Amino acid sequence: MSTDPQTQERPALLPTVADGVTPRRVLTIAGSDSGGGAGIQADMRTFALLGLHACVAVTAVTVQNSMGVSGFQEIEPSVVAAQIDCVVDDIGIGAAKTGMLASAPIIEAVAEQCVASGIGRDGRVPLVVDPVCASMHGDPLLAADALDTLRSALFPLATVVTPNLDEVRLITGIDVVDSDGQRAAARALHDLGARWALVKGGHLHSSAHSTDLLFDGTDFHEFGHTRIDTPHDHGAGDTLAAAIAAALAHGYPVPAAVGFAKAWVSRGLAAAYPLGAGHGPVNPLWRVAAAGPPNPGW
Repeated sequence: MSTDPQTQERPALLPTVADGVTPRRVLTIAGSDSGGGAGIQADMRTFALLGLHACVAVTAVTVQNSMGVSGFQEIEPSVVAAQIDCVVDDIGIGAAKTGMLASAPIIEAVAEQCVASGIGRDGRVPLVVDPVCASMHGDPLLAADALDTLRSALFPLATVVTPNLDEVRLITGIDVVDSDGQRAAARALHDLGARWALVKGGHLHSSAHSTDLLFDGTDFHEFGHTRIDTPHDHGAGDTLAAAIAAALAHGYPVPAAVGFAKAWVSRGLAAAYPLGAGHGPVNPLWRVAAAGPPNPGW
């Protein structure tokens, strides 16, 4: 199955709520980006602009700017798990996503707590797993010995996994260079236990189109968009996964959620801006600009 719903200038937007009405809630389990371009900062920006309340379980604090990651401090695994537990117990969530998990002990703690909290493939709350292994500059964000734990403990819980091509190579050993490789990688990811596998094509520069491939073990769905020529794509993967989680929280089926998210991140790339001396971020703030100037009567 092939679809290309991302042809309009602006994607359809998720419904918002009236003043005083509690919005749907989404949880991000990820690391903090001190430069504000990726990580929980990108997730929370996306959730807010899509009309959802963002809850957070911080896994690590990075020392990061537009030039790269110079270091990070992991959070104690029990503290990561406790953040998830207390949020779900009191506030409740409609979807969750993971980003930077840093180490095998944190991955194990997250997986165990997700099962206990009803998050994941067999629970009531869908889980988007963005298997962050390195920054866009190549700086490692996951301990080398944690890949096996990622595969065995977290992938089987995933409603959908969203690796980029560098992450696909680390996780499956498949070096994707064309559409056939994308399909082989999607099958390999699905075999690791995820309900749906999304192999992103943003790093596959052999085509003028950026095509993401979604696979459920039986059918393939393609989501394409004309490639956007910008060096400012920091946080693109986080933003895509967050937008998928947001759509799932609204009850979208996975293919529709991915189609929505593809349109959302493509529009953010088109609006991306420079920041610092390196790569600027994907910019979902286009939605604020689209709303017009502030009302002086507020």
